[in-house]
Amino acid sequence: MAVHLSEVLTLCNRLLKPELFRDYCPNGLQVAGTDRIDKIVSGVTACHALIEAAIDNNAQAILVHHGYFWKGDSPRITGMLHQRLKLLLRHNINLIAYHLPLDAQPEFGNNVSLARQLQLKVTGGLEDDPDTGIGLVGKLDTPMTGEEFARLLAHTLKREPLFIPGKTDRIETIAWCTGAAQGYISRAAELGVDAYLTGEASEQTVHVARETGLHFYAAGHHATERYGVQALGRVLENKLGIEHQYIDIDNPV
Repeated sequence: MAVHLSEVLTLCNRLLKPELFRDYCPNGLQVAGTDRIDKIVSGVTACHALIEAAIDNNAQAILVHHGYFWKGDSPRITGMLHQRLKLLLRHNINLIAYHLPLDAQPEFGNNVSLARQLQLKVTGGLEDDPDTGIGLVGKLDTPMTGEEFARLLAHTLKREPLFIPGKTDRIETIAWCTGAAQGYISRAAELGVDAYLTGEASEQTVHVARETGLHFYAAGHHATERYGVQALGRVLENKLGIEHQYIDIDNPV
């Protein structure tokens, strides 16, 4: 069943409320294509391989977490960006991207979707703002050692996390924020949780973890942010009757 592009964007914007966020990129429609949508492909990042996969699967739109036109990027349409845009425009494919709004969405965003994968009980937010805060705080259903939680991450996310052991014997409380959110580790320490989980680590993150006693896990930017865009795609499929297909372009980071 085909729907107009405007219906897709209206529903996404109603659910994600991008107008509330001061983001690093434009949210919503980034590259315009055909007006009629009957199939949408989702993925984490709008890389060349995902565009090719969308073409191969006859999609009229691509939905991603990481799109284009980031603050600080060169405004020139050259090189890699030129090749990506040329492919989208040649095949009349829409590119739709939501960054921070997809992290924060309370029903199916990246952080709450990761919690469901790991069976974490959400008890609050990592930040004070309930509308735009992107990290969460919660509890493990069953307390476990730091090594046991590392094994759970490896099994669930299909990649070995970087694990810096903390001072507590068992983890009961945890804060998390998907992607490159290692800077929130200090906030997690202030909240007094046992562990902090994110996608990436910086050099200083290790020292913060060791000196505050937090169990720290960097489980992969891509790996921790696969679930929100899939959930949003399923919402569009269920509410609009269009076909949705998630395509995972593997990324070890």
